[in-house]
Amino acid sequence: MSRLSAVQTDDAPAAIGPYSQGIVANGFVFTAGQIPLDPATMQLVGGDDVGAQTERVMQNLSAILQSAGTSLQDVVKTTVFLKDMDDFSAMNEVYGRHFGDHRPARSTVQAAKLPKDVRVEIDAVALVAQSST
Repeated sequence: MSRLSAVQTDDAPAAIGPYSQGIVANGFVFTAGQIPLDPATMQLVGGDDVGAQTERVMQNLSAILQSAGTSLQDVVKTTVFLKDMDDFSAMNEVYGRHFGDHRPARSTVQAAKLPKDVRVEIDAVALVAQSST
């Protein structure tokens, strides 16, 4: 039987509904979709600039992963939701900078409407180091 462990950090936006920032299960962490909310103020950042929004999203994902004991370098899969597929290049530049040479599998889709009408939302699945207990 799998054990589930919720991930919670003040360095990423608090869940604003009945969900967790992330769940660790069977050696993986599954993050909730992250939007460009500043965790300190819970206000949207980046205006209408998808690059600035993606920067905040990647910082939020990184904080959740770090809290779970892993990092962007252990991500195996992401899903990127874009308000407009014309934003792909700007999002991809920021996304690529955060992952460096690491290339997780990725799906990118255009969504009809994202939470709070943001331009980008990203979730991730990453490996988590197994404890010796």
